[in-house]
Amino acid sequence: MIFHIQQSIHINMIKINSIANSSVFQIGSAGVIKPLSTLANTGGFTGPAPEATPPETGTLAQFRDPGGD
Repeated sequence: MIFHIQQSIHINMIKINSIANSSVFQIGSAGVIKPLSTLANTGGFTGPAPEATPPETGTLAQFRDPGGD
């Protein structure tokens, strides 16, 4: 089966908050999306990260309401 697709896409503004290694950002049509994974040491780290410590019991994280003041 053969598809012929003609598109006209106009984007005035697009905001992307984050892209992770497993994200796919697509505009328009694609016949096949081939996976690609790359690993880059953009921070120039030379060793492993230190071990994480568990939070104290009863510790609360405060978040700002994105829709509020």
